[in-house]
Amino acid sequence: MAGPELLLDSSIRMWVVLPIVFITFFVGIIRHYVTQLLHSDKKVDLEQVSDSQVLLRSRILRENGKYIPRQSFAMRKHYFNNAETGFFKKVKRKVVPKNPMTDTSMLTDMMKGNLTNVLPMIVIGGWINWAFSGFVITKVPFPLTLRFKPMLQRGIELLSLDASWVSSASWYFLNVFGLRSMYSLILGQDNAADQSRIMQDQMTGAAMAMPPDPNKAFKSEWEALEIVEHKWALENVEEDLMSRDLNFGTLFSQDLKSTMF
Repeated sequence: MAGPELLLDSSIRMWVVLPIVFITFFVGIIRHYVTQLLHSDKKVDLEQVSDSQVLLRSRILRENGKYIPRQSFAMRKHYFNNAETGFFKKVKRKVVPKNPMTDTSMLTDMMKGNLTNVLPMIVIGGWINWAFSGFVITKVPFPLTLRFKPMLQRGIELLSLDASWVSSASWYFLNVFGLRSMYSLILGQDNAADQSRIMQDQMTGAAMAMPPDPNKAFKSEWEALEIVEHKWALENVEEDLMSRDLNFGTLFSQDLKSTMF
């Protein structure tokens, strides 16, 4: 094609493109600080923390048990996997699933999430769609198929328009999910302004609301530790070190250079 099929007014950049970017960015900043104000510390279950630490210790024993003597490995394995007094056999936890309809803390957190995340997105998105509707503001620098028209040209129903052009409403949603790098640079990695991360947390919130069964975790860890056989990796380490030609002169020269510079 010899030239562009559309010629955009330069005022669109000043009165449509930049206002949408600034509004989306500052709404994310405000959402972050409002979320920080409404944040409530969750109660930590000491029993759950203790169980997680025991599972971590058992996993470390399975992975790094080869670096301790056989007797030390057997003592730790006996503590976890003994048929009568082992931790994984003796300890039985009572799992009480939480009901989100009766748990006031979960209902409060859900209402706070809707207030700070869903409601501003609906209100600001609706206002931008009403105030800036019908504008074609930019074009992506590569060709696209017709399947991208509903995503990039929301609010504009023109079959003859090329799919590479972007409408104002779609530009708002692109900014909502495209400013995460700016939010991470200004607010840090763990921020409440990243809308994509918030939506992922909401999608996995139902699964995380149900606590895992520690008894099943103990059983699987017992089975994993039971099949581990000890093979000491440092059995002949003295002979291996003595058989090598150690060049201490080079080692000392490297340490001297590191201290000088």
